[in-house]
Amino acid sequence: MLLIPCPYCGNRPEIEFAYGGEAHVVRAADPGQVDDAGWTEFLYCRNNPRGDHAERWRHAYGCGRFFNVKRNTYTDHIEASYRIGETRP
Repeated sequence: MLLIPCPYCGNRPEIEFAYGGEAHVVRAADPGQVDDAGWTEFLYCRNNPRGDHAERWRHAYGCGRFFNVKRNTYTDHIEASYRIGETRP
């Protein structure tokens, strides 16, 4: 079982969490000025690297907060977890 380190609650089993997608995806400042291709890119196109990746997670069955995790998608090794708004480690 994968243990995910919640920055608020500590290490917890993966069944307590919900995956929230790629971290650090920035929405357009003025959504009315984005064309259809831009919205398609924002909504559906994400990186899917083999290796280190920053992801957003939610501690759904715990504190309920969102946070970011730097995880290796090949080995499932979690290098760090950090709160939303903090810089990547």
